Amino acid sequence: MTDRAPRPLTLRDVSAASGVSEMTVSRVLRNRGDVSEATRAKVLEAAKTLGYVPNQIAGSLASQHVNLVAVIIPSLGNMVFPEVLTGINQVLEETPLQPVFGVTDYMRDKEERVLYEMLSWRPSGIIIAGLEHSDATRAMLKNSGIPVVEIMDTDGNPVDNMVGISHRLAGQDMARAILKQGYSRIGFMGTSMPRDHRARKRFEGLTEVLGKAGIEIESRDFYSGGSALAKGREMTKAMLDENPDLDFLYYSNDMIGAGGLLYLLEQGIDIPGQIGLAGFNGVDLLDGLPRRLATMDACRLDIGRAAANIIIDRLAGSTEAQHITLKPKIAYGDTLRRNRRP
Repeated sequence: MTDRAPRPLTLRDVSAASGVSEMTVSRVLRNRGDVSEATRAKVLEAAKTLGYVPNQIAGSLASQHVNLVAVIIPSLGNMVFPEVLTGINQVLEETPLQPVFGVTDYMRDKEERVLYEMLSWRPSGIIIAGLEHSDATRAMLKNSGIPVVEIMDTDGNPVDNMVGISHRLAGQDMARAILKQGYSRIGFMGTSMPRDHRARKRFEGLTEVLGKAGIEIESRDFYSGGSALAKGREMTKAMLDENPDLDFLYYSNDMIGAGGLLYLLEQGIDIPGQIGLAGFNGVDLLDGLPRRLATMDACRLDIGRAAANIIIDRLAGSTEAQHITLKPKIAYGDTLRRNRRP
């Protein structure tokens, strides 16, 4: 069962928390009337701490919700989240509900702003990527009074419902596959981890299993910005120029992995004999490469569908929080197998 508030927050709650009248709270939150800065600050702090969001729907609709499902994702700059959105839309198009989405660029303060604005229009449900949020975001989610589904990741504690994969286990599984094929001098390339929590968890899982086998990552490189083939080529060249004896390169996503693969093929390097490669996500782009990059499917379409179905179930009256962990599979392709089969 969920521990979420039994009802949405109201002006009365903010009034009680801030110690001023409901009328004053209303004036502050609607930015109207003459209110001292000290009182304004007290009201805004109370509202933020509680997770209260003013209702933008006026008049007779003020207590109702609209047939919108807010979908909040970190990026549209890669091939991952559009497929999640496709899965959500495939399910919701059979209902009166319509998805609307906002992008956070992996920034917590922007996530707060996007969520605040979306909640102010009283959607019927929220689907939001990740489990790591600011305290203000968690308060808004917890006290929204509508179904919340956190997606992509199940390594953590959700506010309500969650559906995704264990990225830590995904990293562990990839490490075991790398070791089974006899690789031992490993380099890692990926996104900047303070922002990308799922990449961080995969890296932690990878290094945990490698460490138990007495192997450490010999070289690592991180970047910020969108994933791209050119970035993968650039990073791969730089890493191998400095560490020519590496025999395996693990990329945090398929886009930079594909760029690395193309660079190595141009150099005439034996893959996977001299050096092995693997990425993550299982994007369709890999079908068009001269060699099939080893990867792991992130279950994107299934995650989107499952999240939308949870929203529908909760709106139909279900009160049980659903925690769904999907199991991704490794696709060995042409870049992970040596002479032995997994």
